[in-house]
Amino acid sequence: MRSRKFIFVLALATVFTAAPASAVLSPASIPAAFEELLSQPSLSNPAMVLIDGSSGEVIFEKNAYSQRKPASVMKIFAGAVAIKHLDMQSRLTTKISHGINEKTLVIQGSYDPWISLSHSVAKKMDRASLPYLAFNTLSAVKKSNKGSLKGITILYSELYSQDVSNLKAFWAKRGFKPVMKAVSSDETLLNANEFIVGDESPEIFKMLDYTIMWSENNLSERLARLSARAAGNSFSAKGVAQVFEALLVEYGIDSSKLVAKDASGLSKENRITASMMGQLLYQLRKDPKYSLLYDSLPVGGVSGTLQSRFLTTAPGAVGLVRAKTGTLNGTVTLAGYVESTDREYVFVTLADDISRGAKSSAKARAAIDRLLGRIAAPNIPAVISEAPTTP
Repeated sequence: MRSRKFIFVLALATVFTAAPASAVLSPASIPAAFEELLSQPSLSNPAMVLIDGSSGEVIFEKNAYSQRKPASVMKIFAGAVAIKHLDMQSRLTTKISHGINEKTLVIQGSYDPWISLSHSVAKKMDRASLPYLAFNTLSAVKKSNKGSLKGITILYSELYSQDVSNLKAFWAKRGFKPVMKAVSSDETLLNANEFIVGDESPEIFKMLDYTIMWSENNLSERLARLSARAAGNSFSAKGVAQVFEALLVEYGIDSSKLVAKDASGLSKENRITASMMGQLLYQLRKDPKYSLLYDSLPVGGVSGTLQSRFLTTAPGAVGLVRAKTGTLNGTVTLAGYVESTDREYVFVTLADDISRGAKSSAKARAAIDRLLGRIAAPNIPAVISEAPTTP
C-alpha cells in the first residue's frame, strides 16, 4: 500500500504536467532555442539576458549591452534604494495646527508619499486622505475666525509640490485662498500651536510592497526621492539618478549606460541594459537585506500586475515567475526570477521597438511568457518513498 507522501507528490506532478521536467530546456540547449524564440516579429529584436542564480554564469544573452527603455522595470531601482536608505518600519506623518500667530496655520509634513486625492480610496487602503485633512482644516479656520476665510497664512514644510497644489485647488473651490509659504521643518515646529488634524502613513515596507506589486508610479517617484535625500543627494530627479548610479557602482556594475530621468519608468528617455539589470537582480537576490524586494515582486498567474499572465500563454510557468512588468507604447519589458526544476534563473527581457498599440503589446507579452515557459518547472522531489510492507 502506497504512503500518503507518495500520493501527495503524485498529485503535485499531475498538476504540473503542462510543463514536465523532461520538456524543460537544459542550460546547454537554451541559447539555440532562445535565439529562435526571440526572433519572432512580435518582439522586434529585443535585448535579453539569462543568468544562473547560483553561479552568476550568463547562460544566454542577446543585445545585452545595448541601451533600451526599461518602462516600469525601472521601479526595481526605486525599490532597492528605498530598502538601502530608508527605515522600512518607519511611518510618515502630516500634522496641521493653528499657528502661534493670529490667522496663521502650520503644516508639518514629512513627505508622506501615501496621501490620496480620494477619501474613499484612502479609507479603503489605509492611506492619508487629502480631502480629510483639507476639510478639517477649513472647518477649524471658520471656527477660529468667526466664519471668515480671509487673511490666512499657512506655513508648511516637507510637502510634495503636487500635494500643495492639490490642497490649494481643494480650498479654492470652497472660497479659501490662503497664502502658502514654504519654510523649514524647524520653523514649522517652532510656530505650531493647537493641533487641528493629522494622519500618518503605513510603514514604508508596506508602501514599497504596494509600489512593486502594482507598479504605482507616484509612490515609486516619491520613495526614490526620499531615498536620494537620505543618501545625501538632492531631493530631485538628479538626486534620484545619482542614488541609482551609486547602487550599481556598489556592486561593481558598469553604470555608464544608465540614463535615469525618473524613478517610475514613465519617461521614454530612461535607458538601461539587460546586462546591467540582470547583474543587479543577481546581486540583490544574494543579499538577505533585499528579500523584501523579491517578496514584493508579482507572481506569474497569481498576484499583482502578473496575475493574468501565463494562464493561457504558458500555464506551466504559473506560480514559478517573480518579476517586474513594464509597458509603454511600443515597449514591453519583464525582469525578475524564474524557477527551473533545481535552479533559479535571473532574466531580463527588454522589447522596446515593437509596433505601437495594445494588440502589439499583448503579442509581445505572450511571446515573453512562452519564452519563460520553456524553462519554468517546479522542483519536484525525484525520490518517492513508499510505506513499508506490512508483515
